[in-house]
Amino acid sequence: MSSNNKPAEIDQDGSFKRQVNRFTAPFGEELPVQSGKYRLLWSPACPWAHRAVIVRKILGLDSSISLGTASPLRPQIDRVDWEFSLDENHKDPVLGIQYVSEVYFRADADYNGRPTVPVMVDIDKKKAVNNDYFNLTTYFETVWAPLHKEEAPDLYPEEWREAIDQWSEVIFHDINNGVYKCGFAQSQDAYEQAYDQLFARLDELEKHLSVNRFLLGDYITDADVRFYTTLARFDVAYYNGFNTNRNLIREFPNLWGYARDLYQTEGFGDTTDFHAIKQHYHLSITINPDRTEEKILPKGPDLSGWETPHHREKLSKTKDKFRY
Repeated sequence: MSSNNKPAEIDQDGSFKRQVNRFTAPFGEELPVQSGKYRLLWSPACPWAHRAVIVRKILGLDSSISLGTASPLRPQIDRVDWEFSLDENHKDPVLGIQYVSEVYFRADADYNGRPTVPVMVDIDKKKAVNNDYFNLTTYFETVWAPLHKEEAPDLYPEEWREAIDQWSEVIFHDINNGVYKCGFAQSQDAYEQAYDQLFARLDELEKHLSVNRFLLGDYITDADVRFYTTLARFDVAYYNGFNTNRNLIREFPNLWGYARDLYQTEGFGDTTDFHAIKQHYHLSITINPDRTEEKILPKGPDLSGWETPHHREKLSKTKDKFRY
């Protein structure tokens, strides 16, 4: 966040309050489900965008929804933005834009929030149509079903949706956003409250995962996708960058095994870019935009552990990780 935007997301008590999404028109109702109509913009650094990319890959929607990748490093301009500096001429090759904010301003000339990823863009109009990261994966799993690949798994089974949604709410408030509440807090009390809430929930999930392979038992669901993107960033970014430093995830036996189980599943590890994550959180994230000292990119941690055996299959009654 820039210093201009920071007051809008910091409460009177110094706690971080995430901005509300601007473009929330639902797919399948206001927005038609159509192959080739939309481009999903993301950065591999962003956990909210990462989960949409994981689900897109698992369900085979990568053949229907194209992907534009912004750099993990923020551009050195007078506002918070994402830039397509990884592409030739610093422009997205399909939309012809340099900054993500351009699709926001085309959709709303008066938009004054942070341009966020993920955002679904109407390719012909070059306008943002949906940046509702909380619901985007469930749209992919439900109303986008006609475009799923053959024999795609069911990440959001109808009879489990209430339980999945309950897990998603808890994970969002206490963990996904919980690490940001720690990292962006501007008072000691706000930081400590978020820290205590975060680790109380991680302790609870460590116990839960001692007897469950995944959050709802034997199969990966949307809730696991949401949890994974924070776990993948925890040791490399949040632990020291956001002061969530009571424990590393690798110090929780069950959480660490669970995270590796997911990482070693198609769609998870192959969309996880640890270098981009480290670049963003240690060199570029705008927690304190007024810092003038040189920023240091940590050499560690050792990432080889992500490939080691997890033995989580012993907790499952089935050989399949997915429900079909």
